[in-house]
Amino acid sequence: MFIQLQQQRLFFDVIGEKLRIDGPRLVEKPTLVALHGGPGLDHTRFRPDFDALADIAQIVFVDHRGNGRSQPSDPSTWTLDRWGDDVRDLCNALGIVKPIVFGHSFGGMVAQSYLTRHPGHAAGVVLSSTAAHMDFASMYEAFERKGGTPARDAAERFWTRMSDEDFQDYARLCLPLYCTRPPLDAHQAARAILSGDVIRHFTLSPGEIRQMDFRPRLQAARCPVLVLGGMEDPATPPACSREIAAHLPRHLAELRLFEGCGHGVYRDDPEHFWPLLREWIARLGSAAA
Repeated sequence: MFIQLQQQRLFFDVIGEKLRIDGPRLVEKPTLVALHGGPGLDHTRFRPDFDALADIAQIVFVDHRGNGRSQPSDPSTWTLDRWGDDVRDLCNALGIVKPIVFGHSFGGMVAQSYLTRHPGHAAGVVLSSTAAHMDFASMYEAFERKGGTPARDAAERFWTRMSDEDFQDYARLCLPLYCTRPPLDAHQAARAILSGDVIRHFTLSPGEIRQMDFRPRLQAARCPVLVLGGMEDPATPPACSREIAAHLPRHLAELRLFEGCGHGVYRDDPEHFWPLLREWIARLGSAAA
């Protein structure tokens, strides 16, 4: 499905009904808006994993402006401010009140933009395997620890140059180090759409990923924020999650770091991740009641 927002046609999809049948009643479920990683990817790597939440929430998947099926797009609008505003605008256009926003990796950066530009709009925000600012030196060291000098060299070339050959080397040497277990669905990568233009625009100097710093802005948060990270994550090492939590209002922040997990706890430790997220969503509902 598509919706027109600020001269951009955004793709979104919905899993689960908003009103659950409960005998003589219709019970309203919260809506979770899932913001995918990248940039330059699409929402499909969340599926079918997040579909399992449909019994307790309606899930809205969206391809960020310029990403996935939300193409074509004006590169001048590929900014964290605009991507963050798109989350608010999408919710307002669809009549989603007090969403729960789940941002993973790059999607977590978009979620921080949304959280700090529109405080009070969300019921809660989850920041998964992401960073408030990028420490590339720590990232390169983490890749070297996990994959040796070849992985470090491939990471440095990718994040500073991004030639077609660098994409291939990064996919071969670094992407296998992101997670500690294979995806439950082996076809997730084959279904994904990748736009190299978007990640090059966001990353290569003076790309916004090199300038962003949400740390002084995170105090603006006005809703609970769950920060999740993996202790074995080379792309956004656990120090990134600790840093985000430290800059949020203390009474709103909850930090959970998972041993043996890489870039995406929902992939590497589903046995503990899903019960945690379900309990957190239930707590938001109880607080709102």
